[in-house]
Amino acid sequence: IISGGIVIGTTNLLVKQQLDSQQLLLLQSEYNKKKKSKTVAYVLWFFFGYLGVHRFYTRDTKRALLMLFTLGGFFIWDLIDVFFIGGRVEELNEEIESNLLAELIAYNNKESK
Repeated sequence: IISGGIVIGTTNLLVKQQLDSQQLLLLQSEYNKKKKSKTVAYVLWFFFGYLGVHRFYTRDTKRALLMLFTLGGFFIWDLIDVFFIGGRVEELNEEIESNLLAELIAYNNKESK
């Protein structure tokens, strides 16, 4: 598995090319509802980073709990984490899109039978 969502992103693009306009519209609508915002993640980091709230937001529960119980790694991890937030949000959003694509394909396969 290649980190940074390169494989997932490429696969998502290939799958999306096979969808019709109605399916793409449905996918985009659901994606917009579920995607995570980098702005929200950075605001959470700025105000509550030492508690790991931004990690809870990006569904990174294990690291969030570690940050919560160590006050952001005694504030050091909190400061370093600012460089990783954007990438984690992008990774999570690609994962969300991939899951939505899988659900859409499964639904279409069920309907075509």
